[in-house]
Amino acid sequence: MIRVERAPEPADFDRKVRQPGLRAIAEMTGAPELPKRRGRPREVIAASPDEIPADKFPPFWTEALPELLEGYGRVCAYMSFYIERVTGAASVDHMLPKSTDWREIYEWCNYRLACSLMNSRKNAYQDVLDPFEIEDGWFRMELVGYQVIPDPDLPPDIHEKVQATIDRLKLNDYECLRLREEYAEEFYRGDISQARLRRHAPFLAREIEQQAGRG
Repeated sequence: MIRVERAPEPADFDRKVRQPGLRAIAEMTGAPELPKRRGRPREVIAASPDEIPADKFPPFWTEALPELLEGYGRVCAYMSFYIERVTGAASVDHMLPKSTDWREIYEWCNYRLACSLMNSRKNAYQDVLDPFEIEDGWFRMELVGYQVIPDPDLPPDIHEKVQATIDRLKLNDYECLRLREEYAEEFYRGDISQARLRRHAPFLAREIEQQAGRG
């Protein structure tokens, strides 16, 4: 994992995601005197937004997926690999889970672009570090087996959080290791350029460049 800089909120995000989401919450809690809209009114299911089950919030966040893909270069925030068109499964991850705070469910700043595998592994757990808040160098990679490891010089508390993130997301499972190895082998053979490696596997590219510079 490497640090990700937050992309600007799209100009139409409020219209496409935030306002429809807040309207749905108002309907599901029986808010009075709501302006009429097209379609069937939603059923009142809770007395307050805090009581709405996480799986009942309408998924308006999916409307933001094209902008997330564009804004983050189609790179998964957690695995640091390019999410391929057609065959890749991109998703919107809520950094703060939907079950934690309804106020963040329809907010751009709470969205992270994730492949479906990383999204499912992160789930609603809150022991995964935020790619927006980590520092570059916290996560390192050894280039023999392509294992992701915490930087050995990290303070103990940060080291523990980095390791917990690696474990939760299973960043060193067989498929993750093989994907890093395949990209590296293609690069070393000259089948792909350094620029393409940076676009498709930025964490791996950074580690190869930095470790080559120290060699």
